[in-house]
Amino acid sequence: MTSAPLLTKPSLLRRRSAARGGSSPDGRTKRPRLYALDGMRLFAALSVLSFHWTAYVGISGVWQGVTPKEVLPLVNRMAAYGWLGVELFFVISGFVICMSCWGKRPGEFFVSRVVRLYPGYWAGIALTSLVVLNLKQFARSGAGDGLNASTILGNLTMLQTPLGMRHVDGVYWTLWVEMRFYLLFAIVVATGLTYRKVVAFCGIWTILAVLAPQAQIPLLSTLAMPNESPFFIAGVGMFLMYRFGQNLLLWGIVGFSWILALTRLGSIQEIYVNVLGHPLSWNVMAAAVTAAFALVLGAALGLFDWVQWKWLTIAGALTYPLYLIHQEIGWTLIHYLLTKDFGVKAALATTLAVVLVAAWLIHRLVEKPVSRILKNALDRSMATLRRVSDEPAPVKH
Repeated sequence: MTSAPLLTKPSLLRRRSAARGGSSPDGRTKRPRLYALDGMRLFAALSVLSFHWTAYVGISGVWQGVTPKEVLPLVNRMAAYGWLGVELFFVISGFVICMSCWGKRPGEFFVSRVVRLYPGYWAGIALTSLVVLNLKQFARSGAGDGLNASTILGNLTMLQTPLGMRHVDGVYWTLWVEMRFYLLFAIVVATGLTYRKVVAFCGIWTILAVLAPQAQIPLLSTLAMPNESPFFIAGVGMFLMYRFGQNLLLWGIVGFSWILALTRLGSIQEIYVNVLGHPLSWNVMAAAVTAAFALVLGAALGLFDWVQWKWLTIAGALTYPLYLIHQEIGWTLIHYLLTKDFGVKAALATTLAVVLVAAWLIHRLVEKPVSRILKNALDRSMATLRRVSDEPAPVKH
């Protein structure tokens, strides 16, 4: 396996540079911001939100009397597949994580993930706990049960799943999936990211994910993530296309991951059929997964470079806090509004406006300032770690 020497020829880089907006002074290809990915992230978050608010109604127990299924039947039918927004998130994550940590040292990769994930997450835990504990009569049935100091503290680590603790908000299960992806990718970062190593990583992870269900080794299944890995791997392969150009090997990684993603849909389908209490169409799910792959692939190939709407940056910034707070807080507010004689449509619209504003406040008042402070402190810590590690060991006499 080679590192695609033809793709690094100066003539090719110049051609790609001209197509993508010129070169930076150091000769590296300068590309426009991928605003389309920000839009895709917001779309994915709103898809999951629609699933929880208008399809997951039986489990949430917050709808009184008339339900969205009766008032908004088309929305209800479409929202039953909104959970597939999570799969779109995973493809985007594979792409973005590979892009954001290329050229970074392991310490820089660690710092970037901590400052990106934890400030908004801590704010989400605090706000959700505050709302659920103080408005128990309007929260989902049982939402406040066991939500004590120990549970909240355990959730602050983002490791509540391996610790065997409940989530403050059910959507946090995806963060444990993301954490495992970061852990696996950190191994490659630690050895120095190169085209060859990342391609090998995709191949090895794919093999382990295929073998894991048959091996029936819990630790292997936990790390290999058979259901989720094809989405992350495809995203990584798409980034390699974006950075180095297309070739048959990369198309093979993306195509093989797409096939595996479709084959794993059956086991995922069972989970959501049990949750919803009605059948789901495999064809619709397969079309949605294919669309998710196609959207991110289109961004990788430059098909959406024309999308330069700067407001999408704000949309992308709101996505993470919106995702963190929409479920339990959303259900609680919907229930509260229904008791105040709001109609279904009015309750949904008002709740959406409230959580969007709350997400924006979390981003502006928590994520931005806390991330900056945390990054500066962690950067100093990493500098100390490197300096102390480089010091020669004392000579024993």
